[in-house]
Amino acid sequence: MATKGIPFSFRSWQYRPTAGGLENNLTLNNVPMLQPQANQHLVRILAAGLNPADYRLSEFQFLHQVAFPKPASPGNDFAGYIVKPAPGSTLKPGQLVFGGAGTNFMYGGAMSEYGIALVDNTVPIPAGLSIINAAGITIAGLTAYQSILPYSKPGSRVLLNGGSGGVGSFGIQIAKAEGRHVTVTCSTANVTHCKSLGADEVIDYKIQNVLQALKDAPYKYDLVVDYVGNDHNLFWEADVYTSPDAKFVTVAVSHHLSFVQFIVAAEYMPRFLSGAKRQHLTVFAKPDRDGLSQIAEWMVEGKVKPVIDSKYNFEDLREAYQRLKTGRARGKLILEVAPEGDHAA
Repeated sequence: MATKGIPFSFRSWQYRPTAGGLENNLTLNNVPMLQPQANQHLVRILAAGLNPADYRLSEFQFLHQVAFPKPASPGNDFAGYIVKPAPGSTLKPGQLVFGGAGTNFMYGGAMSEYGIALVDNTVPIPAGLSIINAAGITIAGLTAYQSILPYSKPGSRVLLNGGSGGVGSFGIQIAKAEGRHVTVTCSTANVTHCKSLGADEVIDYKIQNVLQALKDAPYKYDLVVDYVGNDHNLFWEADVYTSPDAKFVTVAVSHHLSFVQFIVAAEYMPRFLSGAKRQHLTVFAKPDRDGLSQIAEWMVEGKVKPVIDSKYNFEDLREAYQRLKTGRARGKLILEVAPEGDHAA
């Protein structure tokens, strides 16, 4: 029997192969209701946020073959309400929450009407924060938070390579909320956008040579965070434009061999072999309830503004991924899984 109004099944976007693109292999299926484990909540998903990792990793054919279930359901970031809380949790049925769906960010199942969410990756939505805005926080917000704050301090000069996307938009604002001086790179079309988020200086890569502009700057940077990964010389020549103790953080995820070779050389080879003159770190977002709660609170306070590129109906997920793949999205893309206002448990 269904329990307390919990249906026997629900709709979930799924895929098996990914050859030809994730978006071209998605089907909307009816699947049996999930059975959460002891450290998991059962949640009704109302909105979900898209991330590049959703397709980049699933379309890496070797990784897809060895690591992905068949079928898999994409998506990590979600906002919704608790249907069945984990034993011992202080969260209550019907309480609005957001965080990461599933047990693996590569196939969390957020693009579904119901999901499971780990206790360590789920927090309440504070009053004053909408479901749509909460749905876009988790991976982009935590990636920005964890790539900037641990490696800098108030007053640090921070360079963010790629300031207009989902992570960069959070990065500018989180850095400013914690007192950093922020320089970003972006295209001409996004200069005003980045400045509106608080960027102190903007390097327009359409009309400037980024590396030369950094070398010509009258000061040294204390931290470089690369959200693009398109020019490895930014790292190899970082000693010219950064302070001696500066760290170089890469967060771009790519399965291309050239990227993997760069990470190995920059991070794991001895410096006398690689020629690296600055410490390199690779950052992936980790579950962090305190970080999620802090970002949400900044949003309520207006210190971090939500940047939503576009919203899509539940049935239009394929089109949403097509938009994400253009690389032109300014901020987050959100899938509205349930009609706005469907908040009652």
